[in-house]
Amino acid sequence: MTCLGAVAAMAAGIATSATALERLPVLSLDVAEKAASACRQLAVQKAWRMNIAVVDAGAHPILFQRMDAAFLGSGDIAISKAKASANTPFPTRVFEELSFGKDHKGGGAMPGLALAPGVLSIPGGLPIKVGDVLVGAIGVSGSMPDNDEVCAQAGSMRSRTC
Repeated sequence: MTCLGAVAAMAAGIATSATALERLPVLSLDVAEKAASACRQLAVQKAWRMNIAVVDAGAHPILFQRMDAAFLGSGDIAISKAKASANTPFPTRVFEELSFGKDHKGGGAMPGLALAPGVLSIPGGLPIKVGDVLVGAIGVSGSMPDNDEVCAQAGSMRSRTC
């Protein structure tokens, strides 16, 4: 192969790779806002006061909203739930069950997981995927953990339909 042929082949390979990267889905601010809106609508219906965080696939914040009268301290928890879910990419309920067991009486397969940095073993954080591709996560806090997760599910489902 000549030098010119090698350069042409390399350029074609780079162009193909760049095209593949351009096709990866990305969680936009618009979709993050729609996800938060769906979560907020459900929270209003249920009289829950929520903090809602949406992060991208790298666990970087895209959006944070605190509903009126939501607990101030649970804002950081919502953000941590979103980040933990984006970094793994599993629902934070999985960490709870691995740490404490499904019945919450201990006996989880990985009891020390609850102490790992960046892991939050409380339901309310869900990954957001497009097909099999992780694009981000939503974290919700302000009510009981099961309610937080239901609210996050409303946002997660909305983001998948956008």
